[in-house]
Amino acid sequence: MNGDTLGRREQNKERTRRALVQAAGRLFDEHGFEATTVRDIAAAAGVGERTFFRYFPSKESLVLQQARELIPILQQAVRDRPAAESGYTAMRNAVLGLLDIYGTAPAVLTSGSSMRLHPTSRGDRYLLFDIEEAVNTAILDRFTSAGADPAAPGVRLRASVQARAGVAALRAIRAVHPTSGGSGSAPADTAALVREAFAALEGLPPSSR
Repeated sequence: MNGDTLGRREQNKERTRRALVQAAGRLFDEHGFEATTVRDIAAAAGVGERTFFRYFPSKESLVLQQARELIPILQQAVRDRPAAESGYTAMRNAVLGLLDIYGTAPAVLTSGSSMRLHPTSRGDRYLLFDIEEAVNTAILDRFTSAGADPAAPGVRLRASVQARAGVAALRAIRAVHPTSGGSGSAPADTAALVREAFAALEGLPPSSR
């Protein structure tokens, strides 16, 4: 088998994997996570169930893999926000930017209990920790760029608190609005909830939603 054949095979695999992820996202939005089956996802992607299981052990693992792939993207988005923004503001605007691109922010909005994920590996079990650490690193980098000493305990504590509080605010959206980002929820609706969650962190009065 020559290199061209191998290259085409890998491209076909990636197309199939991407089709499954995109089909799952559409169905989760339309029907919700719990109501969507592996058979539904496979059919929407134009493949059989056996093909689905060659790529993902379960629909939960599909979501977890998508979340993991988004972690470094979220981290860089926080890092790249304007220097004048606070840690909370940078994280909020980074998430809103991902909503504009993807229509949702899987890495942070699907890690809540409403998904009822059943992790099967250490990497899956530590997904939330890894999200927090990625955001923590990005916020600490922002402090360093502003002239703070990244080794100073106070600086590290501030970055850690802001990162973990920001992720908790996003997870709280799922706790209060379990269908946000799914079951037909529009990206604009989720964006409004993200803004409200971060306003709560800053002690602003709640809206009448």
